[in-house]
Amino acid sequence: MLYELLYPLSEHIQAFNVFKYITFRAIYSTVTALVIALFFGKYFIRKLQEFQIGEQIRADGPAGHHHKSGTPTMGGVLIVFAILVSVALWANFSNPYIWVMVGATLAFGLIGFYDDYLKIARKNSDGFTTKPKFVAQLAISGIIVFAIYTISDGDSGSTIAIPFLKDTMPNLGYWFFPFAMLAIVGTCNAVNLTDGLDGLATGTITITIATLMIILYASGHMGFASYLNIPYLENVGELVVLCGAVFGACLGFLWFNSHPAQIFMGNVGSMALGGLIGTLAVISKNEILLVIIGGVFVAEALSVIIQVGYFKYSGGKRIFLMAPIHHHFEKKGWSESKIVVRFWIIALLLALISLSTLKLR
Repeated sequence: MLYELLYPLSEHIQAFNVFKYITFRAIYSTVTALVIALFFGKYFIRKLQEFQIGEQIRADGPAGHHHKSGTPTMGGVLIVFAILVSVALWANFSNPYIWVMVGATLAFGLIGFYDDYLKIARKNSDGFTTKPKFVAQLAISGIIVFAIYTISDGDSGSTIAIPFLKDTMPNLGYWFFPFAMLAIVGTCNAVNLTDGLDGLATGTITITIATLMIILYASGHMGFASYLNIPYLENVGELVVLCGAVFGACLGFLWFNSHPAQIFMGNVGSMALGGLIGTLAVISKNEILLVIIGGVFVAEALSVIIQVGYFKYSGGKRIFLMAPIHHHFEKKGWSESKIVVRFWIIALLLALISLSTLKLR
């Protein structure tokens, strides 16, 4: 909004020329979302308490989590609100990727919202059952991937980047569609599984988004892309503004979500942000690199897959004390704060390794 309103005035007032710079708008997009999350955080928590929208801890969940029952949840609504308001103010909406990202965030957020609604409002602990939820996620991801492919220039729309390898971008052709859809849906559910400890998912998402922000800026800047020998992707630089909004919103939410959490993001938040991260990876052609960037999310998802698979294969035996893997460490006696901080450290290390691939290609 501000870009469309104020940048044209730069012909008469030179100071408004600053709105053409992505870095300027990304910084203030971050600040705006952060302020919104901080300002409305306590009010939002009070309203959730008034409407008795609280977390329901399953009987078979970790014993140390039962005291969290009733903690306000669905805080993802606040995160999405902060992101959308900030993007509306600072992003250039003539960029088609901004519309794709807004649509992806809202669509996956709605799936999560419905899941939370079934669990809380209808006292249905199972929520949105697995099969219809997965079908809905696939349908949304299919629309998103088709939109990305259409916006991309020619055959480049179905190419992917290979980390550590220079000038290697295989064209998947029509196989790009199931591959990209799997990346988005997989990321959405992996982030959802990670949201099990105070601040774990929020902090890890913040680190992941900061990493993607740097990659998107480099890919969308012709000079940096040439210097780093990575593909220049037209129009993706504007997504740095959106990443700034996500970064700020998550930081603001973490103020209330850190241990002991005053609010949880719920499925509406984890699915919206997971879908958003997966879509960013597809747009920037870093679906494979996302395995490293989001290594914590991958480990959480794999621990569940391995646990369930081995349980069925062995007739009731388990590899982990409990899955996802953060609960395994709880069972081993690690404190919640120690697990969260150590997972953040791992996420930061993986982020640095991911950024190193930009120069090593």
